[in-house]
Amino acid sequence: MQIFQNTETAFRLKTNKELRKASALFRLMSYPLLVGLSGKLANVAIHLNIPLRWIVKPTIFSHFCGGETIEECRNVIDRLSKFKVESVLDFAAENQESDDQIESVMHEIKRTMKLANETSSVPFTVFKPTAIAPVRFLSAAAQYIPPSPDDNNKKYSAISFRESDKEKFRQNIRDLCQSAYEKRIPVMIDAEESYLQDIVDSLVMEMMELYNKEKAIVFNTLQMYRHDRLDFLRDCINIAKEKKYHLGLKLVRGAYMEQERERALKMGYPSPIYPDKQSTDKAFNLAIEICLENINRINLFAGTHNEESLLLLMNLMKSKKIRKNNTRVYVSQLYGMSDHISFNMAAHSFNVAKYLPYGPVRYLIPYLIRRAEENKSVTGQAGRELHFIKREIKRRKTSKNKKDGN
Repeated sequence: MQIFQNTETAFRLKTNKELRKASALFRLMSYPLLVGLSGKLANVAIHLNIPLRWIVKPTIFSHFCGGETIEECRNVIDRLSKFKVESVLDFAAENQESDDQIESVMHEIKRTMKLANETSSVPFTVFKPTAIAPVRFLSAAAQYIPPSPDDNNKKYSAISFRESDKEKFRQNIRDLCQSAYEKRIPVMIDAEESYLQDIVDSLVMEMMELYNKEKAIVFNTLQMYRHDRLDFLRDCINIAKEKKYHLGLKLVRGAYMEQERERALKMGYPSPIYPDKQSTDKAFNLAIEICLENINRINLFAGTHNEESLLLLMNLMKSKKIRKNNTRVYVSQLYGMSDHISFNMAAHSFNVAKYLPYGPVRYLIPYLIRRAEENKSVTGQAGRELHFIKREIKRRKTSKNKKDGN
């Protein structure tokens, strides 16, 4: 994995002060008890309307988020672009309930599309379905038991619920996809928990048929820890070929492992996700292979922090003679994480885009808790981040001493 080892390239964006701050943050996040307690206290503070902005924004927020507004994000976008790393602006609103809230979110998403249309270093836009439809509406559409691995009756169509709610959700999605189409900017629709995903899959496929005739504008997101997603991927390819449209796909491993297993246990159906990481890794890598085999029909956005999956992708691109900078293939990591991947791949001419969440601090608290949770082990992500940060701090000190003649 030599391509990922150059820490000078990996951290060229960060000043010495920013590196020390990152080191301190990941050290704190490597203590599971501290992370767990902090998450609980943050949730309590939100419930009681206790202000957290004063402590969150200059610390964990500034490390993992672009800012509170698009205007604040511009500086981060410009800094990243100097090193050939592009940005995906993600207005991190979720679980919106009222019509006014949803209308406000829709307006903000369209603002990100306008920026992407005007800025070459913002090649995609994105939104979450639960940001433009109340969860209660989506839940009403999900009165089913997710398919087990042995279930031959795969359900990829929308489940019936109140037609007025369904039509409103459909109109919101179509409104955003139409805006993306008019601006020629791809829009990725994030995945939800599996019991909410059927209605999303159905509508996204409908939007692809409408807007992806010439190029991939609408992207669906596949969480590969679900054991039905490989079959779903193959079905999507066959449908796209039959109906003659381009397939936009974002691949991720998955973000709701605990919730998925808890719901399955509570409601008495087989868990919709693989039992172990090894199976998920295998499915993710196979999905990459399938996508690259169908690169003339598919635009792939691989969202992963896994070096082995990315090495596989790079090797497959080479063997299939797919150019490194082919715009049908993008890789992405979250802002504030895995810079050793992002900046080194960009330096080798691959298309790389950092996922850059933004919004009012109160909106980002759930996102930041998730980031802390996934880093809460010195042997896991936090340990890997610290390893590379410490190497770069040591390299800079050594380099400085040599320049000073010591």
